Amino acid sequence: MTFPVVGMVGGGQLARMTHEAGIPLGIRFKLLSDTPQDSAAQVAGEVVVGDYRDLDTLRAFARGCDVITFDHEHVPTEHLRVLEAEGIPVRPGPDALVHAQDKGVMRARLDAIGAPSPRHRIVADPADAAAFAAEAGGFPVILKTVRGGYDGKGVWIVRSEEDAEPPFRAGVPVLAEEKVDYRRELAANVVRSPHGQAVAYPVVESRQVDGVCDTVISPAPDLDGELAGQAQQLALRIAHELGVVGHLAVELFETADGRVLVNELAMRPHNSGHWTQDGAITSQFANHVRAVLDLPLGDPRPRATWTVMANVLGGDYPDMYQGYLHCMARDPQLKIHMYGKDVKPGRKVGHVNTYGDDLDDVLARARHAADYLRGTITE
Repeated sequence: MTFPVVGMVGGGQLARMTHEAGIPLGIRFKLLSDTPQDSAAQVAGEVVVGDYRDLDTLRAFARGCDVITFDHEHVPTEHLRVLEAEGIPVRPGPDALVHAQDKGVMRARLDAIGAPSPRHRIVADPADAAAFAAEAGGFPVILKTVRGGYDGKGVWIVRSEEDAEPPFRAGVPVLAEEKVDYRRELAANVVRSPHGQAVAYPVVESRQVDGVCDTVISPAPDLDGELAGQAQQLALRIAHELGVVGHLAVELFETADGRVLVNELAMRPHNSGHWTQDGAITSQFANHVRAVLDLPLGDPRPRATWTVMANVLGGDYPDMYQGYLHCMARDPQLKIHMYGKDVKPGRKVGHVNTYGDDLDDVLARARHAADYLRGTITE
């Protein structure tokens, strides 16, 4: 029996954890990585080092793969269309992926399908940004470059026309959005297969620090059940309307007046779904593998009342392995997931998952472990 080969473009931690999820199924992974030291390149069996922006490199990599998928959204859309034209399944396909690549395209499409979003429009220059601010109720407003931003990069909070100059220096279109009065950030994670089967995970609360995801709580505490259902249905509808195959994360604002608005889309496994590795019957990574291979999807229900994921960020303490003794002895139920990355200040180098029936306890255990591994605390 021949098991399929999944071609993964990108060698980061998402590829590493997706590869891990495919191992029990006997799925073979072929990886296109920037360097041999990338997170997934350290563990994958077949690694090609090359530039994903080069069409010839992509075509050569795709030979022998049964399907192509991604751990980032930066592969040029036109290259993916060439692969599809040559008969290579690309999941998610370029017609879907462009909505995660280009925020202007995303907003236009969400408007067309009636998905709730902050007020927004493309602006031409700082004066136009100031005009938008007047339309949206005044400064501050959010400016985003339509391509290339992540983890707070490519995003500015601007409070005046003079403040609005830096985003336009990137040489790409700039999207202006109202600064939403929101209670908190949520995320609705769903997975959809080529034949249309889809599953939805519990809606989670995502806590950010300096524009970077710090802590995820599943399910989102004190979230009205009807609003949670609306968020899940919205994510499923977006996946259907955009033709997404694989994992889709819909990042949301829960507004102060009890609505949800779409903030961002990600068409790959996502930081807000890392809790599923230990807290769900089937993880986001396993379901992404199933979806791109058009296998039946797994059960997304939680295993415990509460699961908390805390990112481990690099600090001034490079030898995180020394922290294992303390963390594992203190909390035998703790799950540590490290990415094989060099420790640099502020860099995501791993995460921890905790679970249980008491949210305060679960949250405290996750934060203690993440802070101890980083070296922020020493006891």
